[in-house]
Amino acid sequence: MHTPLDDIITPRLILRLMSNEAIEACLAGNLRNAGRMLGASIPEELLEHTSGFEHGMRELNTDPDYFPWSARAVILPEEQVMIGMIRFHSRPDPEYLHAYVRDAVELGYWIFKGYQRLRYATEAITALMTWAHTEFGVNKFIASVSPKNSPSLQLVNNMGFTKVGEAMDDVDGLEYVFLYVAES
Repeated sequence: MHTPLDDIITPRLILRLMSNEAIEACLAGNLRNAGRMLGASIPEELLEHTSGFEHGMRELNTDPDYFPWSARAVILPEEQVMIGMIRFHSRPDPEYLHAYVRDAVELGYWIFKGYQRLRYATEAITALMTWAHTEFGVNKFIASVSPKNSPSLQLVNNMGFTKVGEAMDDVDGLEYVFLYVAES
């Protein structure tokens, strides 16, 4: 019997939920300790963009039920290395998405430089959307992408997302908002 907190396993990846302690160790720059908790080494590149972890910790502080939706390490099992991070920005149907769609969740993902363009992001996103649909019945997904991020624009386009708007992000600036509706 599995639970929503279990690892999500794909043909090439493990998506492992990161504990508060592992995230706090990452934010403190102690990647060795965080890696021990995850069972995978963590590249220094993780420290270049910690805003996703900071957002997740704020979300968890206000909503402990957010935990299953929070950051997951994208792990390459044969190398026992974290190659990125994937998460939902909130639990389903947050008010800030109501202008675009109801009952959706927003994805966030980041694959580290040495592992990009190998379809790891597509595999991780597909697995996380399948998890949300299987575990919680969610079938609407939002991805916000900077118009300057050509690889991510190509990824969401190839995955069947449709542009539904634009938003100004406090951290990232202008973003295009894309929606994907999975078959129920």
